[in-house]
Amino acid sequence: MTFNQTDLSKYNGQDGQPAYVAVDGVVYDVTGVAAWAGGKHHGNLAGQELTTVIDTKSPHGRKVLNNLTVVGQYVAD
Repeated sequence: MTFNQTDLSKYNGQDGQPAYVAVDGVVYDVTGVAAWAGGKHHGNLAGQELTTVIDTKSPHGRKVLNNLTVVGQYVAD
């Protein structure tokens, strides 16, 4: 499945929606990750493209992505 920002923003973890985030063109499902409960994690919101955040502000970096389910590809608008 391919997501643009409009599509991805619908998967914000709110009102029963799944929580997805995009990093480097890949969309990951963070719905079942406790740290992403409610679609929020350390000030970041699900339904967003977070490549810069994970590369510059995340203490765990990209290694956590290996544990997530890939649900699609992200294409910028």
